[in-house]
Amino acid sequence: MLTDKNAVIFDLDGTLVDSMWVWRAVDDEFLARYNQVKPEDLESRMEGMSYREVAQLFLDSFPELPHDLTMIMDEWQEMTYTKYCEEVPLKPGVPEFLEAMKRAGKKMGIATSNSEELARAVLEARGIASYFDAVCTADEARKGKPAPDVYLLAAKKLAVLPERCLVFEDVPMGILAGKNAGMQVCTVADDFSKEQIQRKRELADYYITDYFDVMEGTFEII
Repeated sequence: MLTDKNAVIFDLDGTLVDSMWVWRAVDDEFLARYNQVKPEDLESRMEGMSYREVAQLFLDSFPELPHDLTMIMDEWQEMTYTKYCEEVPLKPGVPEFLEAMKRAGKKMGIATSNSEELARAVLEARGIASYFDAVCTADEARKGKPAPDVYLLAAKKLAVLPERCLVFEDVPMGILAGKNAGMQVCTVADDFSKEQIQRKRELADYYITDYFDVMEGTFEII
């Protein structure tokens, strides 16, 4: 999986940290504040979108919200910041895997649809920020997943060719983004995306239940 790779690029939510539950709760709480009903397909429509793109989706979907784009993003940031710092844990095996990659001389980056502030906050809070040579967001790349832009931006910042990068992702749109960037992708098990497991397996090159699978050689080639 890693023998011909010079860099490892991670999605954040659901991949490095167990945080997808936060956003489901925040969506429900936010809409309840303004007496809005969440459509059944809203979560699937948001998948892979950048932070700004999701805010625009909310404005388009809920025209009665007393917000503009910046107000929505700021309110979400306020609602989630403490949870990211205090309640969001790392996925199993993450500290050990990051240390192993550091010892192996692999460059490491983040390519997330989340905001840079929340990404850096949780990396610092969990004590893993120093492992990463680049933290890139879909907002910075100006296109959400499945566009390859955020992964190509991360590879550029790491100064590594895309084909020499291995991506870790948890949802189909993210897997597609990595593949569209010309990278191999390992998909990570996550409760939030368990109903998409078949699609994840169809798209990815590898599958792991946790990062110990990589270190122990028990990952699946798919």
